[in-house]
Amino acid sequence: MTRLAGLTEFAVNRFLTKKRLAQGAGEAAPPHILPKGNNMKPAQIAVLGIALAAGAAALFLGSKINTAPPPAPAAAPVAKVPTVDVLVAKGNIGFGQTLNSQMLEWQAWTKTSASDNFICRNCEKAPRPNAREDLVGSIVRQPFVDGEPIRDEKLVKANGSGFMAAILPQGKRAVSTAISAETGAGGFILPNDRVDVLMTKRDKSASGGPDTISSQVVLSNIRVLAIDQTPREKEGQNAVLGRTATLELKPEEVETLAKAHVGGTLSLALRSMVDRDVTTADSSGSLITIYRGTGGAEVLSCNPNCAR
Repeated sequence: MTRLAGLTEFAVNRFLTKKRLAQGAGEAAPPHILPKGNNMKPAQIAVLGIALAAGAAALFLGSKINTAPPPAPAAAPVAKVPTVDVLVAKGNIGFGQTLNSQMLEWQAWTKTSASDNFICRNCEKAPRPNAREDLVGSIVRQPFVDGEPIRDEKLVKANGSGFMAAILPQGKRAVSTAISAETGAGGFILPNDRVDVLMTKRDKSASGGPDTISSQVVLSNIRVLAIDQTPREKEGQNAVLGRTATLELKPEEVETLAKAHVGGTLSLALRSMVDRDVTTADSSGSLITIYRGTGGAEVLSCNPNCAR
């Protein structure tokens, strides 16, 4: 840029020198003042215009180069979301499996999304930094999916007890009943399904007439703990033809089932998954109506054996 300005000054001075020589004698004009008069030749005017334009361009470019671009605005700091380490399942964990440390891992969760029921390593309320090691040997009462937080209510410590006693909920009893393909829904009843228990019996007529066959639901919405000695279904298995079904019952339901065993033939009716919370029978007592040919109807109270 300095060189371009120098060239411009040189061109102007040279033009003025030629002008003085052409005019002849006289007092020399200052080098940076243009002579008065309008007797300049067109070529001289063109040279002078070019020199002035070059100088103006040099000044313009210099001002652009020396002007630094404005600094970019500083990025706003990103707020750090507080997190806690939650103990989760490292893969799917099935019902009845025994936990080891390879099945569990710590995973970062946002503090607002971590429930108080979760097991966390660095939470403010009840931290459990050694939970991964402490839970080794626990038995899974309800399955976990990959990434699901581990919860104590879905686990049980065996503490030397048998497997079934360890997974049985408090206040429940495990009772087995004989089944077959005909009385066990064709083998499609699997562990952890829900069933209704039906009793069917034949009463002989005292008057020599036709026998009376009656059937009733004695227990409803009962969880199946195992088929034979299998407490969980195998992967890809759709049916099990077992000889016994182990049911999860309340103490009063155990008595009802024992009476039903003596009173008639038992069969299991498989319930839909959407009917798990719907009860269709009252095991404490029910009324049934028996029709005997054309002789009319008789209403009996059954629990599970019917009586007038």
